[in-house]
Amino acid sequence: MSLNTRLDALKERHASLETRIDEEDQRPSPDTQVLTRLKLEKLRLKEEMERLRASAS
Repeated sequence: MSLNTRLDALKERHASLETRIDEEDQRPSPDTQVLTRLKLEKLRLKEEMERLRASAS
């Protein structure tokens, strides 16, 4: 898998998590455990994308 392909896949997953976070946050009674898990996963993806970009330069 090329670097750009991997970055694109990570970006898509990151955007998907953002949508799920927004949806959970809009619920009348958001599940804080779910929100925490989603936010941590989103942060992990962001850090991985930054590492990949740094290694490419």
